[in-house]
Amino acid sequence: MDALQIPESEMISRQIETARGLANDHYIGSDRYDEEREALLFSAWSGIAFASDVPHPGDAMPIDFAGLPLLLLRDHDGEINVFQNTCRHRGMILVEEKCNLRGTIRCPYHSWCYNLDGTLRATPHVGGPGVNYDENVDRRNLSLFPIKTHVWRDVVFVNISGDAPEFDDYADAIKERWKEHEKPLFAPGGSSSFEFDVACNWKLAVENYCESYHLPWIHPGLNSYSRLEDHYHIEEPGCFSGQGTMVYRQIEGERGERFPDFEGLSEFWNKGAEYIAFYPNVLFAAQRDHAYAILLLPKGPGRTVERVEINYPFDPKDRPDLSKLIESNAKQWYGVLEEDLFVVEGMQRGRHGLLFDGGKFAPKMDGPNYLFHLWAADRMSSRKLRLAAE
Repeated sequence: MDALQIPESEMISRQIETARGLANDHYIGSDRYDEEREALLFSAWSGIAFASDVPHPGDAMPIDFAGLPLLLLRDHDGEINVFQNTCRHRGMILVEEKCNLRGTIRCPYHSWCYNLDGTLRATPHVGGPGVNYDENVDRRNLSLFPIKTHVWRDVVFVNISGDAPEFDDYADAIKERWKEHEKPLFAPGGSSSFEFDVACNWKLAVENYCESYHLPWIHPGLNSYSRLEDHYHIEEPGCFSGQGTMVYRQIEGERGERFPDFEGLSEFWNKGAEYIAFYPNVLFAAQRDHAYAILLLPKGPGRTVERVEINYPFDPKDRPDLSKLIESNAKQWYGVLEEDLFVVEGMQRGRHGLLFDGGKFAPKMDGPNYLFHLWAADRMSSRKLRLAAE
């Protein structure tokens, strides 16, 4: 059989020693991208934004998530909601730009109005000029389409299909692993929130992040004190994978100042730090004195926007003495993450090589990466079986 035609189900049955990775089409094919959108992104819990994007009641932000128009907003009670950003009348986009809606979502086309909970409350002239009611337009059945939503570590997760397990069950393994880090997070914004527009498939960013094999060549500065041999694999099949280090080094200011630690951490976190790809598209870091999350937002088979938010265990507004250190930390992480861009873009270009057969995994080094391939292949195969049975 041609290597490029090996079905996902066959790859699932293999061990890492003999397995090949996902074929080129998973990275460059438009039809495959559409299939993966349903199987990997919409049927799981995907990260689409940060809760800090909408800090005040009434704040709203439109989001294009893999081509699906969504509306993120915070209601009067401070709760985060996500709806499809589509009017129930003629399908008009409701909100075009980030704004504060106060109390009303108004369609710019015919002024149908919705409450912040998505319920339809006004239909001007729907029954003719000056008549705002029509017996054939039942407002009770015309609320905005709600999207299943959960916020964890300031990341807004959504389950588009609506049939994934509850988030606490879906994320049980990572929440248990990082239960010591269930602490309040504060986002300073500014330079601590940044993004990269990258010419690669979103999966390549996951694959690069969850392995430490590339550190000596791609991150020489980081590798100078956190060497390859200081790292270990993190492997939770079907949920997440990544890497950890035993020699995490805190950033220091010119006068030796450091960030305060998250309270109540065990001794492990004095030197340990972990970097996990939580499937499908959120990259997390847990460290003693700050954290971050990276959202991988697909814009097509060969383009991804990476949104980065750095968080702290203290409110930066209360610690102006640490403002310079916060800036230095953001600059440092920007530099480290930027070093990966030519790699993922290079792999994307390489996937156009017709003879590439999915690649060979290094069994001792690529375990976390391999698990992500297994997860993706398994979900793709499950989708095909489900469609065949329908």
